[in-house]
Amino acid sequence: MLDHLVDRAASAVPVTPLRAAGLAAWLKTQPAPVQRWVKALDFQAKPGSTCLLPDGGGKLQRVLFGLEDGADRWSSAALPAALPAGTYQLDAEASCDPTLFAFGWAAGGYRFRRYRSEAAGSLARLVWPQGADKALVKRLVGALSLARDLITTPASDMGPAELSAAVKAVAKEHKAKVKEIVGDDLLKQNYPTIHMVGRASSRAPRLIDLRWGSEGPKLTLVGKGVCFDTGGLDLKGGNYMRLMKKDMGGAALMLGLAQAIMDAKLKLRLRLLIPAVENSVSGNAMRPLDVVKTRKGLTVEIGDTDAEGRLILCDALAEAESDKPDLIIDAATLTGAARVALGTEMPALFATRDATAEAVLQHGKNEEDPLWRLPLNKSYRRMLDSKVADINNCSESGYAGAITAALYLQEFVNPGSDWLHIDTMGWNLASRPGRPEGGEAFGLRALYAFVADWAKPKSPAARIVAKVPATRPAPRKPQVSRLRRR
Repeated sequence: MLDHLVDRAASAVPVTPLRAAGLAAWLKTQPAPVQRWVKALDFQAKPGSTCLLPDGGGKLQRVLFGLEDGADRWSSAALPAALPAGTYQLDAEASCDPTLFAFGWAAGGYRFRRYRSEAAGSLARLVWPQGADKALVKRLVGALSLARDLITTPASDMGPAELSAAVKAVAKEHKAKVKEIVGDDLLKQNYPTIHMVGRASSRAPRLIDLRWGSEGPKLTLVGKGVCFDTGGLDLKGGNYMRLMKKDMGGAALMLGLAQAIMDAKLKLRLRLLIPAVENSVSGNAMRPLDVVKTRKGLTVEIGDTDAEGRLILCDALAEAESDKPDLIIDAATLTGAARVALGTEMPALFATRDATAEAVLQHGKNEEDPLWRLPLNKSYRRMLDSKVADINNCSESGYAGAITAALYLQEFVNPGSDWLHIDTMGWNLASRPGRPEGGEAFGLRALYAFVADWAKPKSPAARIVAKVPATRPAPRKPQVSRLRRR
């Protein structure tokens, strides 16, 4: 996967990263021919720009490379494809973080080529920089690549069974245990909403359950695995359905995070739950205003068959609580409302504990992998009231859609639980260095850094989170809503 990074090379061209503010000072230390060449090419050290310096014989002697101010982990991602084929090494005197430089170079080599018939173009190779954390780079780029591959694969080749196979492959590599409940067995074992969403498809729904680790705090990850979403009987329009192969992006994000956790051998007890379904249309599809009794015992009225992600997650969250984990994290490509509020590149974060949320947000800032917290505003819970059931799966109002979706999920999390909910796009709409158009695991690096810190018994994050009680309103009685306005 990372064959464009090598341990050593007989001869490698040095790459000298320069920031715009330091270019003039660097040029003063160089011979006059180099100064004239750089000025003739009008190289200004803009982030991601390059300047190739030849020697007296016309061979490539050095590459100048523009770097952003501060920590820069993405500019170097442009280099594997931009530089001539060959082997390069980071200038020994470079004033940049070798791990970030190597991460960018490694991520810049990612390509989704499963369906390409032509041979892949050659990439420039990098000798691992001295001082770079090779294990961390490989771990993070491997997890990102896994999630991207799963999301970008079309639904014809990434249904519930194929998603299960991907989980089993990761489990086998890290000696984790996996079991799954498939088809009508979901009803027999009381996962009615997972079954209800997936029953209309010819591809059987399932709950995938991975367990790993025997010591440390309990962490349970839950990922929405809707492998394709037609919208059900409340059918999506073509423009909205086109990207719905990405509707299992939450599952891909959580599986990538699980792989990174296991690869690092963090001292925790990990559980990963992925309800995997295809939301399709047939004679036995769920209908608007149907009522289903969930695993937790709450009854749900189906206000919209296209609000299916929260239905499969609610049974999975109820199961997650059965182990009394120390922390639950769920992720889902859940609402367009989160994208309207925050755009496509910043996931929405909801949390029952302020300290946990603040720790995640800080790690997101540190990793340049931001999330943004939205409130679990309890007064909006009334928007989910049903006339006939305990709760409706969506609000009739177009307002606060991301918040009401999170409030729905919170009904299936026990009071006092430490719970994080992530509402993500899961897709890059345009290409940038190291982040090509296609599936994307937004928040993965932030979450991994947070979990790695959280798992340390004496870490500041662990101490703070352990002391702060969850904030959650007391359970409320179901209320009868006013008649719907049509």
